[in-house]
Amino acid sequence: MKHPVDISAKGLNKLRAAVLGANDGIISTASLILGVTGAGVSKHTILIAGFAAIAAGAFSMAVGEYVSVASQKDAEMSIEHFDGEYTSPSQAAIISFFTFSAGGTIPLLAVIVSTTNLLLVNTVIAVVFALLLTGYFSAKAGNAHPGRAMLRILIGGILAMLATYSIGLAIDKLA
Repeated sequence: MKHPVDISAKGLNKLRAAVLGANDGIISTASLILGVTGAGVSKHTILIAGFAAIAAGAFSMAVGEYVSVASQKDAEMSIEHFDGEYTSPSQAAIISFFTFSAGGTIPLLAVIVSTTNLLLVNTVIAVVFALLLTGYFSAKAGNAHPGRAMLRILIGGILAMLATYSIGLAIDKLA
């Protein structure tokens, strides 16, 4: 029999920040990499774009989490008799920064270790594996059904990569 895990509101906020950061890092970086790959650029350019995506995305996620959690905290504190638990905006920002960076490193490592002709395939394989793991561990941490979480995250990631790769191909044909 499955025993429910007691997760506080503070714990759920940290879990949300971590999962969102990792998921966004994986998908954003992979999608950008595949978009520029579709445009037919060199591996050198793909690496530059990948590193830039991680840096920009990690800082963006950190600022976004900070603002989001601070705004939520401000709104809840204005409610009389609110006795909820808070994740500090700084904690949420740090969690998002590092989990985005960790997630974004996965597709970038796939590019680094790949030859040019296997870059696309290796990146997609690495990302699919990373997304499945992210879905599984986030479901387990939140006491949810792993299959649904894994499928949801995988479908979203594949659609994003397919869209950006297609855009890269279209731009390459126009140029």
